[in-house]
Order: sequence, then C-alpha cells, then structure tokens
Amino acid sequence: MITGRLVLRPWNTCEAAAVLGDTRSAHWADDFPAEGDRVIAGLFGQHPAWLGACGHRLIIERGSGQVVGSIGLFWPPNEGALEIGYGIVASRRGRGYAPEAARRLAAFALTAPDVHTVFANVELSNPSSVRVLEKAGFSRGDAEENLARFEITSADRRQR
Repeated sequence: MITGRLVLRPWNTCEAAAVLGDTRSAHWADDFPAEGDRVIAGLFGQHPAWLGACGHRLIIERGSGQVVGSIGLFWPPNEGALEIGYGIVASRRGRGYAPEAARRLAAFALTAPDVHTVFANVELSNPSSVRVLEKAGFSRGDAEENLARFEITSADRRQR
C-alpha cells in the first residue's frame, strides 16, 4: 500500500522477532521500535491474522526507506466495525505521516465487504492523536470521561 510519502507494508515474523529481541535493522529509524511497536510484535503469536494483508503494517518513508512507525487493523471486525491503531516514532512526528497512513488504511479497510466503520478510541488528554484522526477524516462520536470514539464510515468515504 503506497501513499504520497509512505509505504505501508505488512510486518513479517522476522521483523517481529527482531523487535522483540532488540535486534536493530539498518532500515529502521534510530528510535524505532517504540513501546507500542513492541507490544504489537508481542501479540502476533496470539493473533497470527494480524500479520496478513488485512492486519498490521510498518510505516516506511519512501524517501529514506526507513521504518518510522506502525499502523494496524484489529481484525476481525465486530458487527461491521474495525479498530485502527497507529504510532509514529518521535523523530518523525509533526510531518503528517500518521494522518496520511490512517487515511489510506481506513480507505482500504472500508473496501472489505464486512466492514462499514473504522474507529479508534482516543484519550482526550492526547490532543496529538485527536488531531491525527481529525486530519485523516474521522469524526468524533461518543465520549465518556476522558475517552472519545472517532470513526469513519463507508458513507463518509463516498461523500469525499
């Protein structure tokens, strides 16, 4: 999957093992992996489908070829809704990579016949993540205490 500045490529088992084993790759940004990447790599054993074409992806800068984060869909969908999660390493934040990746992956997810909504639950104390989702075209929905749901639906995609 390619965007203007990024490649979103599925993880493979060797990359997950390298992240878990603290083995550095020359193709990683200096501050990759972040803690969230380690968590996801550790969950692939329990959720092998996340390594497939519809699961989690590494975010790669097209210009440098370096891995600068990860993004993923938490398959399978639940009643047509599918959760998305993402993270960009600190050295690459503020460049618009997260909204660019989230917009592309959500569009991909909404092409699946059993998916009509892609969502993320975000702590309102994390304004950066709120901005990412707003820039990616997600709408803010229900909020409880410090947590808000952001979503984009098939109907939203048709209107753009």
